[in-house]
Amino acid sequence: MKKNLASALLILAAIGAPPIWAQAKPADGMDLQTLRAAVRADKKALVTATMQLSDAEAKKFWPIYDAYQRDLDLANRRMNRAVEDFVAQDKPLSNLYAKNLSTELIAADEFEIKARRTMYNKMMRALPPRKATRYVQLEAKIRAMQDYDIANGIPLVK
Repeated sequence: MKKNLASALLILAAIGAPPIWAQAKPADGMDLQTLRAAVRADKKALVTATMQLSDAEAKKFWPIYDAYQRDLDLANRRMNRAVEDFVAQDKPLSNLYAKNLSTELIAADEFEIKARRTMYNKMMRALPPRKATRYVQLEAKIRAMQDYDIANGIPLVK
């Protein structure tokens, strides 16, 4: 179980880690490993390279981006707490605990969806729809990759 805890914590730390290395490329045609490396290196640089914003667009875009990233951080922390508690259990879960775990994970997902909807509405007002959609797609790719990494590192409830 300690191996699972270490794996889960490593994955969660990698998702929340600050950018530290490599130069980002646009996300078009990136495979999963390339996208993962670009996000870990510098997500903001990846977004900058992919979005290709004018100065006027950037002035509107970055405050929305920053607010959305703060919301994602809150959703991630909420999920991290639930996952860490689950992985720290060194015994089978009770039905009540399993139900509470599921409820908390769903609540974190719902918070993220609400934040995504808010971001989407603001982006559609701030940017041309094609660029707004490009960012929504990029963020969806990044979140899907991160969700895969998390799911891959967390054991199923026994």
